[in-house]
Amino acid sequence: MSQSGGGSHSLAFRVMRLCRPSFNVDPPLRLHPSDLFVGEDIFDDPLAAPSLPPLLSPATSSPSPDPNYRYRFLLHHSSDAMGLSALLVLPQSFGAIYLGETFCSYISINNSSTFEVRDIIIKAEIQTERQRILLLDTSKSPVETIRAGGRYDFIVEHDVKELGPHTLVCTALYNDGDGERKYLPQFFKFIVANPLSVRTKVLILFRVKWSVLSRYVDNLSVLFNSLGESECHVFIFDGDWKYETTFLEACIENHTKSNLFMDQVDFEPAQNYTSATLKGDGHHSERESLIRETFKPPILIRSGGGIYNYLYQLKSSADSSAQLKVEGSNVLGKLQITWRTNLGEPGRLQTQQILGTPTTKKEMELQVVEVPSIINLQRPFVLKLSLTNQIDREIGPFEVSLSDNGSYVERAVMINGLQSMVVPQVEALGSTEIHLNLIATKTGIQRISGITVFDSKEMKSYEPLPDLEIFVNMD
Repeated sequence: MSQSGGGSHSLAFRVMRLCRPSFNVDPPLRLHPSDLFVGEDIFDDPLAAPSLPPLLSPATSSPSPDPNYRYRFLLHHSSDAMGLSALLVLPQSFGAIYLGETFCSYISINNSSTFEVRDIIIKAEIQTERQRILLLDTSKSPVETIRAGGRYDFIVEHDVKELGPHTLVCTALYNDGDGERKYLPQFFKFIVANPLSVRTKVLILFRVKWSVLSRYVDNLSVLFNSLGESECHVFIFDGDWKYETTFLEACIENHTKSNLFMDQVDFEPAQNYTSATLKGDGHHSERESLIRETFKPPILIRSGGGIYNYLYQLKSSADSSAQLKVEGSNVLGKLQITWRTNLGEPGRLQTQQILGTPTTKKEMELQVVEVPSIINLQRPFVLKLSLTNQIDREIGPFEVSLSDNGSYVERAVMINGLQSMVVPQVEALGSTEIHLNLIATKTGIQRISGITVFDSKEMKSYEPLPDLEIFVNMD
């Protein structure tokens, strides 16, 4: 759509988008000559089937050129059923323009008058809802003349980085035949759509010692059932408590009317992560794997809603102190996506930062380090805990005790000795180990609950340790 200023002008802009041609599709439905004479059941008849080729040979023979196109609807080759001819069609309009593409336009300014115009200053700009981008400006070197019936042509390009309405603004300031200075503005509007959508899912994997986790197998079903759709915590029965791996699944859906061939879908991790792409290549030899890695075939995502899933493995930085400094930030990284269409037109997108599970920074964290493998009735045992300072200043001293939580039920596991244990101050980003003496008064599966840490200096209690189940044997 174009719009010009008021009054008559000698000049006028003509705009054509430069892009790859499209395939010319012949709409008529072609058919095989045999469908005109016999039905599909003839091949089931043992007597009629052998005589079918001689009967159809005149009709199926290659026809000679005929100006009346008598045979234009006949299916001579299987590829004819696709409806694709040997012709390509040049773009007739701006067409669909997508985010991440390069908008390229051929602009011609025509002199339709009977006299030449002089000193033409031409400007071309792209105007969006947020900004105005200059593509061409001939102010410093104006076009000297455009003769009567002549034209001046140029090409502009713009990397499309915004969605929504865009306007190509073309203006010309020139001297008309009678020496009058005139100003010509014209506007060409188009809409930029989103070519694809990216949906992500984060899965976090913790590695826990089997000697510790085996005591809570009965409660794993409760844990898994409580997990949300956007996140899943999976336990592996080896390693230690602090090792963590994050898996990011990215589902890319094609919203365009043409197939997209994905050249690159790379994940750029945040500073505190490393990333690796996981692929299901099946069983390939070492030589085949090397060739596939060197010459990466593009991945096809079909038009009109085709999808493809990518999986990335993210590992946290090995430096535990660096891990603590970035705790509270849930930025994982971003995706870099490049693709080409059927005829090779490129596109490129970069997603916004992908967020993981929001983490809240705690001043102090209390964790279980070791539980005795055998616990006997009425025999003292030691529960090893770790108290970690996660801020950059010294905190403490602390008192560790078992809180009542307002319950009058008799405890099956109690502290053996003094009911409150004093822990000295913990240095910034440091940790200390606590040995808590306990004793069990009942056999079977029992629960240790209410282990609380109280800051004697700040006069505040921290979140208690989650309940811990143990198995108590008969002495």
